[in-house]
Amino acid sequence: MFPPVDAPPTDDRDDTELIAAINAGDANAFEVLYHRHRDWVARLARRFTGNDADALDVLQTTFIYLFRKFPGFTLTASLRTLLWTVVRSESLALRRKRARSLALTDEHLDVPANPRGAGDVADLLVTLSPAHRYVVLMRFVDDLTIDEIAAALGIPAGTVKSRLHHAIAALRRAGI
Repeated sequence: MFPPVDAPPTDDRDDTELIAAINAGDANAFEVLYHRHRDWVARLARRFTGNDADALDVLQTTFIYLFRKFPGFTLTASLRTLLWTVVRSESLALRRKRARSLALTDEHLDVPANPRGAGDVADLLVTLSPAHRYVVLMRFVDDLTIDEIAAALGIPAGTVKSRLHHAIAALRRAGI
């Protein structure tokens, strides 16, 4: 998805330490943060948008959004929780913009057609309610924890667990 680039900068600091460094004016710390999370953000954006070109646009706007938060940005959850929320929001905005000219609906957002033959799984995911589909994708595709999902969706962790339980049960009944 990305053209070859020089090796990303390495840094042993965690995201919280990098954010503190960015707030203190260390521009290199933002580059480290970007390289650490860009592939994950791009994959997530690809899933939301359904194509590489739009995913790259969302990747760019996501990190522009994050960059504009500095200085003074305070992380209140994990960075992936914040990034997931921003990618979702930016993807929805892009899809709405495209829908005006292509007459698409937001229903296509969650599970785009998969040309690699995983259509059966995608077809089954579409049968889930959006609430159940989101938690399944966030947990098993985006690799977010229960607490990160709860924070991103603004719901209690128990609700996330319940939705996961019911979604997995429905998928098992459907043959997965």
